[in-house]
Amino acid sequence: MSEGGASVFVVTDRGDVPPGFLDRLRPICLGLPETYEEPAWVGIRWRVRKRTFAHLLTVGPEHQMAQARAAEPVCVLTFRAPADEVHALVAQGDPFYAPGWGADVLGMAVDDETDWDEVGELLTESYCLLAPRKLVAQVALPIAPHEPGRSAGD
Repeated sequence: MSEGGASVFVVTDRGDVPPGFLDRLRPICLGLPETYEEPAWVGIRWRVRKRTFAHLLTVGPEHQMAQARAAEPVCVLTFRAPADEVHALVAQGDPFYAPGWGADVLGMAVDDETDWDEVGELLTESYCLLAPRKLVAQVALPIAPHEPGRSAGD
């Protein structure tokens, strides 16, 4: 559906997610070793060995975190990150927020302006925090920004 040329997604049920966002996330998440997608209690989640490394859902205004309140439903992605990275990204503000459970859980509002390369890096890191070492060894990690010329797996 479109309104003035912009795409509009009508949420029909708590947790429904825009198909376009699923289309962007599936190759990222399912491209990692031994991952699978399944419906969560709301939304969709991606797992490795029964551990959720990414969860996408749409939340209405009444269920949004105070710092992310919007008048309309918002699509959010939650995932794992090292605690220091959670603090740094939350301090940056929009689109990041702390969901309020676990020191290593980060939330991110997803919209048409989302940087999908950044999402790919964040979800790869989330996966690596939860996956067994033998699976992590199969992942091509991005170069760490603080160590030019070295891969994050070195």
